Amino acid sequence: MPILKFKGEVFSGKGEAKTFTALPWAKAQMKTELGFVPHSGTLNLKLFGRSTRLRRLLSGDEGFELIPPQGCCRGLLFEAWLRGIVKCAVVIPQVQNYPIDVLEVVAPVNLRNRLDLRDGDTVQLDVIL
Repeated sequence: MPILKFKGEVFSGKGEAKTFTALPWAKAQMKTELGFVPHSGTLNLKLFGRSTRLRRLLSGDEGFELIPPQGCCRGLLFEAWLRGIVKCAVVIPQVQNYPIDVLEVVAPVNLRNRLDLRDGDTVQLDVIL
């Protein structure tokens, strides 16, 4: 399986992902596809350098599509590993003008607590295609 290696800086988001990761349909689809129910919220990564260009390679041809009920946006889901030790996934909301230099990471645990991460920390994320 091909692996894309991303580097990004941890940053705080708007808190909207807590609502998304709590939705029953999203939790059920992630459990089926990834084998885990996501912890509330996401870890936000601001990509830089080569990682921003690589982000364009994440498309629906490779990822699992999260299919919502009417009225919600779709998303793409890619299995990943953070720092090579925590199984997780990247969720890319399929909304117009979503930033190309941002990745949202879900996991069965609170990644900030598990890896002692703070805003400004740089991490490596391996995304499996």
